[in-house]
Amino acid sequence: MTTAELLKKVRRIEIKTKGLSNHIFAGEYHSTFKGRGMSFSEVREYVPGDDVKFIDWNVTARFSHPFVKVFEEERELVVMLLVDVSTSSLFGTHQRLKRDLITELGAVLSFSATTNNDKVGVVFFSDKIEKYIPPKKGRSHILRIIRELIALEPQQAGGTNVDVAFKFLNNVLKKKTITFVLSDFVSKPYEQGLQLAARRHDVVGIHVYDAVDKELPSAGLLQVMDAESGGVRWLDTDDRNVRTQYTSAFEDYRKYCAAAFRKSGASLLTVRTDQDYVKILQSYFKGR
Repeated sequence: MTTAELLKKVRRIEIKTKGLSNHIFAGEYHSTFKGRGMSFSEVREYVPGDDVKFIDWNVTARFSHPFVKVFEEERELVVMLLVDVSTSSLFGTHQRLKRDLITELGAVLSFSATTNNDKVGVVFFSDKIEKYIPPKKGRSHILRIIRELIALEPQQAGGTNVDVAFKFLNNVLKKKTITFVLSDFVSKPYEQGLQLAARRHDVVGIHVYDAVDKELPSAGLLQVMDAESGGVRWLDTDDRNVRTQYTSAFEDYRKYCAAAFRKSGASLLTVRTDQDYVKILQSYFKGR
């Protein structure tokens, strides 16, 4: 992709997703996530009715009468995107690839965050961390994120390792964030890393998949390639047992993903490449 083509695609994504974030998601995003955290502001003298659990004992001892800690809502949030750029995302049988859908979702969420004056950062991962963009504000920063969402490719063909993304998040960001994980989740195990992340951060998984990820069409003998391992083999898609085994493998990953997020207390959305993600996001934001 040439620089001119990339810039044109960035602009097209910006126009589409910024409009969605401004007119559809901004209000829901604000009401869903704003004010969820409390940060220390100051101390003041205790007055009858104050909760004793907020007494600052160090200050109280120094002045010989009680003082309490005062907290305020954290108005500025940090939004982190954990974005799967493994080669399995470069697949799609309808009008867009899984990677295209992930790009649009990432752009919409980024613009929704920046509209509310929040910082946005990204961790790109495959079977390792491919790139880290620290959280910042501003349009130029969001456009940089969109450029990377479109153009960044893994350094070499490899698998998906969601756990490595969770471990990186847990090590790098100590302050609470709103973390969206955009992946097809063709990976396990990652339950432990997810649980640690969910204790500190507000984690929302977005499972992106294609219809053919779930079910093979009956189309005769086909030569297929595993996008992540590069292995090539022939499949008789007219064989019901072959199609059943294929669907079972998808369901195994899906059930593991659903159980891992449920046990950790994190949220999980599922979006197919031919579905309207606008309605799915709106429904999630309004339901929280």
